[in-house]
Amino acid sequence: MFLKALKTITMNTIAERLKVITGEENVLAGNEIGEEYGHDETLTIKPCLPELVVKPRSADEISKILRLANEEKIPITPRGGGTGLSGGCVAVSGGILLSLERMNKILEIDEENFVAVTEAGVTLADFYKAVEARGLYYPIYPGEGSATIGGNVATNAGGMSAVKYGVTRHFVLGLEAVLPTGDIIETGGKYVKVSTGYDLTQLIIGSEGTLAVITKVILKLLPRPKARTSLFVPFKDLYDGIRVVPIILRSGVMPSTVEFLDKVGLNAMENYTEIKIPISEQVRDEAKAFLLIVVEGRTSEESFRDAEFIGDICMKNGAIDIFAPSTERSGRELLELREKAFYAAKEVGARDFLDIVVPRSEISKFLERVYEIAAGYGTNIASAGHAGDGNVHLAIFEQNVDRLSMILWEISKAGKTLGGAISAEHGIGSEKRQFFLGLEDKAKVELMRRIKKAFDPNSILNTGKIF
Repeated sequence: MFLKALKTITMNTIAERLKVITGEENVLAGNEIGEEYGHDETLTIKPCLPELVVKPRSADEISKILRLANEEKIPITPRGGGTGLSGGCVAVSGGILLSLERMNKILEIDEENFVAVTEAGVTLADFYKAVEARGLYYPIYPGEGSATIGGNVATNAGGMSAVKYGVTRHFVLGLEAVLPTGDIIETGGKYVKVSTGYDLTQLIIGSEGTLAVITKVILKLLPRPKARTSLFVPFKDLYDGIRVVPIILRSGVMPSTVEFLDKVGLNAMENYTEIKIPISEQVRDEAKAFLLIVVEGRTSEESFRDAEFIGDICMKNGAIDIFAPSTERSGRELLELREKAFYAAKEVGARDFLDIVVPRSEISKFLERVYEIAAGYGTNIASAGHAGDGNVHLAIFEQNVDRLSMILWEISKAGKTLGGAISAEHGIGSEKRQFFLGLEDKAKVELMRRIKKAFDPNSILNTGKIF
């Protein structure tokens, strides 16, 4: 009781010191902390409210907050939009939750250098709108507009356009970040290549808030594509839909999006979004798998010609039919349908999600193994994923906690055996930590621990994540 009372006194004192830094209205404690700060979108996460929430407005304020936390050895958890799927922004160790919601300004869009500079709390929806108004394009498209730029950088988010454009790290030119010691560093800049010392930008990207708090991001932009053509392609055989993907990628025409859906997943998405794919009932009954393909071009004629070429490849490799939306809006609806895969599966009872990645050539083998595991446990698993880059998203419907754990282990092992990794874009956080530590190379994990120690000697930053 004495220790608990002492801790309460300490946190009350810390709260008062934080108010001096950020202003009283930007520090929340006790009943002031809303439930939204206790979880992200991970289905398995146990809600954990921090003892304090602080909402800084600048890197300088964050520097002072981290110096204070480091001196007092108080855990501190950075948080963006709270849209993650691994528990990465949940304060599982208590302490202070550092919300970047007020750092939401787009500082510059440099049309001459094809660069944007943003604060970490800018949402993707706001960023897309601002960039496109200038005739420019940011192609990283994870599918959740309320996610923040800083959160995307922290998890190295991918999405539906990765097959052509890559993931977040391929578009980050530089960062401003605050170390756990309170030091503010700047990495990279408005240049496209550099060979000057260690690449700290790339080290911080994907580190899930365990090394530094990202406060500002310099992003590469592209000219906006003039035209897009979408295809929705049903296949009779589940594996034909996967096996055709390498053939498409070897054809010389590179789609921006190649998404795979199984029948269970498609039905759930249609019911959730109330968007119906206009394919015949006969095709719908026959099909076991579907590909969503998007092609970009400099003109409508170019994108249509390339889409027609890809459609012919599909028809020669097991496709039943080709649906090509006639309007930009109907093409957009196809992407909206796929964006809602997580929420659709959640609504119909999914208990957990995995985002295993394997070499593209191994996707069919991996899915065969996944469905064998599902059959062995007498449970349902729905799959959807970024077929173009080997990233398969699995919604697992097993309700028994012990059996669910065994299924997750078996699927994770299957992915690793085929040369894959535990997470392609959601990160490790707290919820995939056991699989990461159990299956990853021990020497590599130990090196990561030493890097963490070098950045964060008192281990205050996002404790309980990854390690």
